[in-house]
Amino acid sequence: MKQSSINIDVKLDEQNVPEMIHWNATDSTADRAQKAKAMMLAFWDGTDKTALRIDLWTKDMMVDEMADFFYQTFMTMAETYQRATQNAEMVEDIRQFAKDFYGKFRKQQLAENKA
Repeated sequence: MKQSSINIDVKLDEQNVPEMIHWNATDSTADRAQKAKAMMLAFWDGTDKTALRIDLWTKDMMVDEMADFFYQTFMTMAETYQRATQNAEMVEDIRQFAKDFYGKFRKQQLAENKA
């Protein structure tokens, strides 16, 4: 049986706030660890029926980058849900939420920039 590993290294400052996140995977085509400003990692505990997760972002992650990250994550979640369930109606709801979320964020940013 084949085994694959994903490694995540997080460099913390004195207050334990992430400064750098690097990751690599054994099945990746990248020849060295990749840098990231944020990550979301979720696991499903089938026994307890709960989601376990790790959410980290570096202190240099900008608010607009976080909005982009969430928008893209929502869209990816929709794709994953589509592959897992074939429930087109729910997938469209997730996609629409992502679009609404991002549109509202952009509108807020424009209003803040005008002020």
